[in-house]
Amino acid sequence: MPIPSESELHLANLTKSFGAVRAIDGIDLAVPRGSFVALVGASGSGKSTLLKTINRLVAPDDGAILFRGTDVRSGPAPALRRRIGYVFQSIGLFPHMSVAENIGIGPRLAGQPIGTGRIAELLELVELEGGHAARMPHELSGGQRQRVGVARALASDPQLLLMDEPFGALDPVTRDALGRRVRELHGRLGLTTLMVTHDMTEALLLAERVLVMARGRIVADESPRALLAGAGGEEAQALVAVPRDQADAIAELEK
Repeated sequence: MPIPSESELHLANLTKSFGAVRAIDGIDLAVPRGSFVALVGASGSGKSTLLKTINRLVAPDDGAILFRGTDVRSGPAPALRRRIGYVFQSIGLFPHMSVAENIGIGPRLAGQPIGTGRIAELLELVELEGGHAARMPHELSGGQRQRVGVARALASDPQLLLMDEPFGALDPVTRDALGRRVRELHGRLGLTTLMVTHDMTEALLLAERVLVMARGRIVADESPRALLAGAGGEEAQALVAVPRDQADAIAELEK
């Protein structure tokens, strides 16, 4: 399958059904290396399922997924996942493991455990003090747990970062701060990032490209600037209208 040399990820005619429900319906997508892409859409539109097919948490019924030119099914799934960081909506820290153990679980399972120096470095990347390494997940705030989740996703030095509603359970201030930090790390570490979010404001502010999904299909693929200028069609503009109307309502309150 020919793909652009700069593509990090290439999906071709990807399809996945759960019974009578077509969760992914013939998606074609090329993601250039180094880009930050947001996937938005209503619940059930296929966003999370699409993300999970990339690192083989969900097997598609048809189509192909190429990561740096190689089919993701061509080798063992654990080896693929060491190259792909994944930040879960539910965070998913192991409650019986310390922060350090949670961060290092992937490399340890791969037979390449990381030391305390690397743990401290990863904590610093997500703006947590080194003393957090010895803490247990229940001793952390929601924002701190999610920062640990990001550190864990970065522990294997991934080339691709997948995030599934990573900030959805956080308060607005923490959500904004962590979103900005992840965007900074994306650039600093040279990542390619795909982020699923229900928050169009978040997508517009963090991503350079926004994909709108509906009924298992990508119905709009635009830059934030183009979306704000009216591009993308009716479904995309319905999502853009939410933060725009909120901004207008706040402006009215200030009068």
